Amino acid sequence: MHPSRTIAIIGTLDTKAEELGFLKCVVEARGHRAVMVDLSVRGDHGGADITRQEVAARGGGGVDELIAAGDRGAALDRMSSGAVALMRDLLDQGRIDGAVAIGGGSGSAVASAPLRALPFGFPKVLVSTKGAGDVSAFVGTRDIAVLFSVTDVMGLNPILRRVLRNAANAVCGMAEGAADDVRQADGPVVAITAFGVTTPAAERCRRLLLDVGCQVMVFHASGTGGRAMEELIAAGEIDAVLDLTTTELADELCAGALSAGPTRLEAAGRRGIPQVVVPGALDMVNFGPIGTVPPVLRDRRLHRHNAGTTLMRTTRDENIELGRIVAAKLAGATGPTELVLPLGGISEYGRTGGPFHDPEADRAFFEAVSAAYDGPIVRSSDHINDQPFADLVVARLLALMASIRPAAVAG
Repeated sequence: MHPSRTIAIIGTLDTKAEELGFLKCVVEARGHRAVMVDLSVRGDHGGADITRQEVAARGGGGVDELIAAGDRGAALDRMSSGAVALMRDLLDQGRIDGAVAIGGGSGSAVASAPLRALPFGFPKVLVSTKGAGDVSAFVGTRDIAVLFSVTDVMGLNPILRRVLRNAANAVCGMAEGAADDVRQADGPVVAITAFGVTTPAAERCRRLLLDVGCQVMVFHASGTGGRAMEELIAAGEIDAVLDLTTTELADELCAGALSAGPTRLEAAGRRGIPQVVVPGALDMVNFGPIGTVPPVLRDRRLHRHNAGTTLMRTTRDENIELGRIVAAKLAGATGPTELVLPLGGISEYGRTGGPFHDPEADRAFFEAVSAAYDGPIVRSSDHINDQPFADLVVARLLALMASIRPAAVAG
């Protein structure tokens, strides 16, 4: 028998009271407590443990005035801010062990905000009418489980009951099995960035780091992956970084689909943790299907990676600018930092005979970053996916880690 947990149930009681009440019944039937959080912008509703007035007050108040003035969007924003603040309060006070939210279009946007305020590993589930589409705005970089409601959330029906029951059981199960500390294993936590075209290098680096007692997190350099890694670094969850795949910088520069934002490659430097940086896959920019490539770029060197992904080769001029960008970011680092350049090629597609093989463009990056960065640079004649290169970058990272934490790494 699991000890009783407390689950926050989040939504708008003015339109979703029946569905929220059903979630509460399922949670309580499992022997757990439910805390009902009302995000309604109108009216007074029974059944709320945390009323809409309390939520509004934590968001700065004035919701009724905004509604009266016809500014529903601003009122929803105020409720969203209040819900985020309250969820953090409940978490800090140890009063909740999981959270489940439901919503339609606007409701999902508001109800997902407090879920995103919860830490990684904390049980969180969203049931949304938009759950079968692009949910990136609801999820952000957090590990939110999203269930498609299938039907509209407008009264219980046989399908919606099953979906809501699954959601409640899922969050309860997560809370019942949650570990007190997700970092139970010993050893420093090392982040590696990877992409399909740098996977051989990432896999070997991971094995080598595991062999010396490190815990390894691999982040897919998909925009969201880079943002998640930067957030975890900033939160102190990562001890060292092997930034093998910095391709998201090319997407940021060239308006590609997988940018991680303008602050990518900065968190490790700000925190002062050891980092080894490699220009992995900076020879490409990501777009969706060929029809999503802007017309002005259609005459560029393009490669169909798969049905949903079109890659564009970066040019000499773009690589010069990327060299300056990388140099500027690394110059601000406060901890041990090395830049390692694989002169034999920076992606699998950049090998001799590959669709993006362009030694002149690669050389433009190498020369630009070398001219602009006065920190340590290691040059290798190997290709990024060659085994000796993986051995080199892992050795360099372990040396940096040992320089500040001699006892942290075996070897």
